[in-house]
Amino acid sequence: MGSRDAKREGHRTTLATPLLREGIPIGVILIRRMEIRPFRDKQIALLETFADQAVIAIENVRLFEAEKQRTLALAHANRVTTMGHLAASIAHETKQPIAAIVTTADAALRWLGAEPPNLGEVRQALGGIIKDAKRAGEVIGRIRGFINKVPPRHDPLDINQAIFEATTLTRNELMRHRIGMEIQLAQELPVVRGDRVQLQQVLLNLIVNAIESMSAVNEGPRELLISSAINAADSVLVAVRDSGPGLTPEGFDRAFQAFHTTKPDGMGVGLSISRWIVEAHGGRLWATANAPRGATFQFTLPARRESPS
Repeated sequence: MGSRDAKREGHRTTLATPLLREGIPIGVILIRRMEIRPFRDKQIALLETFADQAVIAIENVRLFEAEKQRTLALAHANRVTTMGHLAASIAHETKQPIAAIVTTADAALRWLGAEPPNLGEVRQALGGIIKDAKRAGEVIGRIRGFINKVPPRHDPLDINQAIFEATTLTRNELMRHRIGMEIQLAQELPVVRGDRVQLQQVLLNLIVNAIESMSAVNEGPRELLISSAINAADSVLVAVRDSGPGLTPEGFDRAFQAFHTTKPDGMGVGLSISRWIVEAHGGRLWATANAPRGATFQFTLPARRESPS
């Protein structure tokens, strides 16, 4: 393992063994014996073996943390890219309440200018302005939270609410591609514990992929079905089903590989990041073929028997 150093200090003996990674010291193991007595060769050899194993363990932790940080950085880049794809829908979601605020404010001014002023109508108009302003603020807040680079959280959350919030950001994109969306959410689902932003990232990745897949379909209906259900006593199932061209058997195998993409401008990380997120939450993500065409991407999440916050 490297050099060792045994010293006598007063009424004790100290043995020092360095921790070396590629010849560079990264730490040291000290053993102190509360008596002046030399360490035996067998004891020293055992300590050096332990030091070797400690260096390997430290290096594995370092590599794991480095890989985790790279994956989180890719996940953040994927979120920003997804928001770029949904820019039109986001603009639409914020434009509607802002336009309603302007229209309602104009009406309030007219009611104030009446003879006599109709204060009842003004009060009602101001209530509408407050409601629409809060709605716009909530949309912007969700987008900021989605794009911000923050540590993962493990909060109890209602998966149906997370689905509803994610789908509101895609409505205009679905309309633009003439895709009908149906949402079937099971009632009284148990809560799951996890990161709302990351789980919504999974949903948006699957929805955006479905939209892009169905945009190439020229015949037949373009339909998207998003559903939630109780998968078992201890898990919740979320599924995104499309009527696109589907995937070949080879395509199913390669779909979740990092940097694999069939899109000219794609990063190829959306599905691999999604699988990483789901597995980090203790769940599973997979894809199956539909009949007569299309694909269903679905994932499970462990249920937590507690009330959502």
